[in-house]
Amino acid sequence: MVEKNPEPVIRVENLTKVFSSGVFFRQYTTAVQDVSFEMRPGTILSLIGESGSGKTTIGRLILKLLRPTAGQIYFHGREISTLRGKAELREYYRRVQGVFQDPFSSFNPLFRVDRVFDMVYDVFLPAVKDREARTREVLRSVNLNPDRVLHQFPHQLSGGQLQRLLIARALLLNAEILVADELISMLDASTRMGILNLLVDICRDTGMSVLFITHDLALGYYISDYTMIMHQGRLVEQGATAEVYHNPIHPYTRMLFRSVPDIGQRWDPKEKFVPEQVSSEIAEFYANNRGRGLMEVETNHKVLMSIE
Repeated sequence: MVEKNPEPVIRVENLTKVFSSGVFFRQYTTAVQDVSFEMRPGTILSLIGESGSGKTTIGRLILKLLRPTAGQIYFHGREISTLRGKAELREYYRRVQGVFQDPFSSFNPLFRVDRVFDMVYDVFLPAVKDREARTREVLRSVNLNPDRVLHQFPHQLSGGQLQRLLIARALLLNAEILVADELISMLDASTRMGILNLLVDICRDTGMSVLFITHDLALGYYISDYTMIMHQGRLVEQGATAEVYHNPIHPYTRMLFRSVPDIGQRWDPKEKFVPEQVSSEIAEFYANNRGRGLMEVETNHKVLMSIE
């Protein structure tokens, strides 16, 4: 049972990530700039934006696969860059798990599923006894038949089954945070709904929090409690999903919603959105607002008013 007003598990403050390239003539690309948000127990937070907006970079920063250029990430109040030693890092990696777009890349093709889970026990849960019984229990909780998957190689399983195995791994470790990066992009429509409903049930029953990274507005609306819209490395709008979807204010957010086809209307080939048009609308929006940075426009709804 999740508390009514729990403390955040993850708190991100002014997070920035700049990538550099080149040897003699260094070039810099800002993937994430001044991003702040919180993740509380038992909630699903959707991070939505176009390709290249910085969504995946935020997920990798939380998973400690990348180091931030500036800003902080706090896990239960402790800044994760201060974690030292194998024991502290192992505990963080146990509590914060990731599931990525291509599930096949997360498995060694030479290892059967039972061996993969044995390695999880060896690294994170060496004291656990009766491993097989616990593994079977967690597999059933994600709607997998243990007898059909435990002795299979990854190539013998479907993408949906592999994604469920990764979620089962997170449950086995009692993870508190699951970073789901384009979790269902490679799955067919019938399998997608099963995975989404599974995530909702897990959050409700265990208190796990999910950062659901996607470019699909419909999926974000279906699954999430809170929504963040990202554009060119910045969060331009965030808040309760109902508030963001039913009252989009930032011009980029509104453009995203206008881009979704409406089956009740005929498509007008003259109506299209080009980068210059969107940039012009955003510049005009910033120029006409006196606020600075992310400002609360209504309860549980913030909008980026200026980038100065």
